[in-house]
Amino acid sequence: MLKKLIAGVAALMLLTGCGVAIKYSLSGASIPPDAKTFSVAYFPNNATMVSPILSATLTDALVDIFSRRTRLQQVEEGGDFAFEGEITNYTSVTASVSSDDYALLNRLTITVNVRFTNAIDETMSFTKSFSAYEDYDSTQLLTEVEGTLIPEIVDKLVTDIFMASASNW
Repeated sequence: MLKKLIAGVAALMLLTGCGVAIKYSLSGASIPPDAKTFSVAYFPNNATMVSPILSATLTDALVDIFSRRTRLQQVEEGGDFAFEGEITNYTSVTASVSSDDYALLNRLTITVNVRFTNAIDETMSFTKSFSAYEDYDSTQLLTEVEGTLIPEIVDKLVTDIFMASASNW
């Protein structure tokens, strides 16, 4: 019994000691305690095909996820966590074909190049490409479904960007 109690106390002390350098949260974020701010520059759409709502939707979603899931305060520029980049790909291609060679599904893919600067720990900074997609019925035009698909794809993208920058995953 005494051995179990000692082992339990030792395990508790070990777990308590892990939170000293990095704070963990239920959102999966592990933000350094010294980080206080974040900034997100506007992400222009440099893809060949352009959707008018994409740049604003992506930029706003990135601000939103950091506002909701971290204690960091947004600043205009030069945050401890700073994001900039551009949309590099916005394409719709056939994703599935029937046995009669007719398209069944189309796939909208969005790719974003992100430059993340971690002013607290420069070794965690990166330049990385993130890509996500959603399929839609080929009987629909892209213009009919992009208002629904873009937020769904952007949600996947910002979640991946969040995890890469704030969770060390």
